[in-house]
Amino acid sequence: MQETKWLIAREIPRLRRYALALTRDPAAADDLVQDTLERAIRKRHLWKRRGSLRGWLYRILYHVFLNQSARRRRRAREVDLDAVPEPVAPGSAESGLVRRDIVSAMHDLPAEQRAAIALTAVEGLSYDEAAAALDIPVGTLRSRLSRGRERLRKTFDAAEPQLRQVK
Repeated sequence: MQETKWLIAREIPRLRRYALALTRDPAAADDLVQDTLERAIRKRHLWKRRGSLRGWLYRILYHVFLNQSARRRRRAREVDLDAVPEPVAPGSAESGLVRRDIVSAMHDLPAEQRAAIALTAVEGLSYDEAAAALDIPVGTLRSRLSRGRERLRKTFDAAEPQLRQVK
């Protein structure tokens, strides 16, 4: 029992990063992770040790996110995108601007595409693991990834000519 709690606790930084990618709000991400951890610890007996604990936790987090999103939509409350802090990382001013643009472009994606890209590109899960975490078929995951990547590509292609004009 203690071992499972310890294994779950090791995943908190990854869960928080994924929650932040989904919610776009640090406070909401913390709440989402807290709700996920509570549910995971309460239902730890359901985790099948032959599967990935990380995938199981991502699946719980995503389902909690969907449930909370449905409630938020009913309340018609909007998220303030200006409240999202910039990621802290060393680098040049230009790399900081690129990171900001990527974060902004990710926030413009629909939640399903953002979740798929965050699990595969940011968290490094395989397609099979990400599909299991999202509780969707692998083909659906690939479709969401394709549409999300295409939308990101169009966003950056549209911004590039404007940058060339300024230079």
